[in-house]
Amino acid sequence: MSYAVDWTDVSTVGLTSSPVAEALAGLRANEARYFKNKYDLVFTTVPADDAREAVDRVERILTEERGIEIASPVLEVARFEVEGVDWTYLFYESGLSINVLWTLEPGGKRAVLQALRRRGRARRALGVQVRAAALEARRHDPGLLLRDQGAVLT
Repeated sequence: MSYAVDWTDVSTVGLTSSPVAEALAGLRANEARYFKNKYDLVFTTVPADDAREAVDRVERILTEERGIEIASPVLEVARFEVEGVDWTYLFYESGLSINVLWTLEPGGKRAVLQALRRRGRARRALGVQVRAAALEARRHDPGLLLRDQGAVLT
């Protein structure tokens, strides 16, 4: 069942198994606000089991092309196209959100972005692992754009 994310009344629908469900719901709501304000798009998610093709595609890109493996299960997925860009968001039980986007025109750019909503030591440990893997991937593919909480990683 799909869920239209409401950023004014933040809900943990679909994220309740996460130990950081409220923080992850806030992250998801922030994305919903951005897309509504910028593109007038309703940010809609579905359970990961209902979007297996999208999950498999993103995990293949992360693993085979970037050398990044995420152990945490995916809870929800958002996938849409806006202004010639294909966007896929995965929201993980650990509090991690990964999105992969690329322009649809030939020769367009691709990007893998990550955001992490955890607190304290657990956030630092997971964040350092993901950041290190992402930066290593960037060394192998200098054209890859990596973002962490809005800052471009170089």
